[in-house]
Amino acid sequence: MENIKFSKCDLEASQISLGCMRIAELNIQDISKLVNTALDEGINFFDHADIYGGGQSESKFSQSIEMNPGLREKMILQSKCGIREHSFDFSKEHILDSVDGSLKRLKTDYLDILLLHRPDALVEPEQVAEALCVLKENGKVKYFGVSNQNPMQIELLNKFVKQPIIINQLQLSITNTGMIDSGINVNMEIDSGINRDGSILDYCRLKEITIQPWSPFQYGFMEGSFLNNSKYEELNKTIDIIAASRNETNITIAIAWLLRHPAQMQPIIGTTNVTRVRESCRASGIKLTRKEWYDIYLAAGNKLP
Repeated sequence: MENIKFSKCDLEASQISLGCMRIAELNIQDISKLVNTALDEGINFFDHADIYGGGQSESKFSQSIEMNPGLREKMILQSKCGIREHSFDFSKEHILDSVDGSLKRLKTDYLDILLLHRPDALVEPEQVAEALCVLKENGKVKYFGVSNQNPMQIELLNKFVKQPIIINQLQLSITNTGMIDSGINVNMEIDSGINRDGSILDYCRLKEITIQPWSPFQYGFMEGSFLNNSKYEELNKTIDIIAASRNETNITIAIAWLLRHPAQMQPIIGTTNVTRVRESCRASGIKLTRKEWYDIYLAAGNKLP
């Protein structure tokens, strides 16, 4: 497993992260097998959120591995806060309470990274700044980031927040390429030329913010996997040909497609299947050719101007 270096911090993270959204559905033994498989494959980065499984994902994670200081130091733990039932909440009080809850459930004294989970329309950046300062000064959180935010939302935070924003977690897969499409179809009067996110891909590259693609195997808004799906026959045919030529699986190639982008992204795999974890990890170190990358992009139904 190759590592990536986040800007403005000292963390050396695995190129691929394990997302823990679905582990609340598993028993403790299966979670232990999943996490230990990830560790064995070189994954040291684990992505959580306070809302995953109503907090059970964090609790069962720490229980399954019998969290202790020695093991904790081998991991990079990231969690997120800000989503509440029927609302979003970036108030100082909620951020601080959410972090305390995550720390208790994860059985740790600190988070390596805290993300603000989706934008809050009622955000008061001054309150966010106060909360992050408290968390940093108390040693409860080392570094900070956001998820699903556009450039101006990040700029608004940056006006008040002292700590650098090092991560933006965004939906991106072979079949969800809006942030790539608009950059290819500049000045074109077609749907794929519509800039819906303020050029977030280029912005993050300019600001050295690491993009974490979530749902890397999903189409639509988590409607299912595009792999082996009859809705995407041409795409799967192309992926399978490339996979066979490299003696790899389609899962490996789907992750390698994301890693080929020069933005040096860190995909978050949310699978609970240990075989898929292993196959995803094999993508680290594989560099698709430019032709292979574009062949996959076009097979997904995209067009070049």
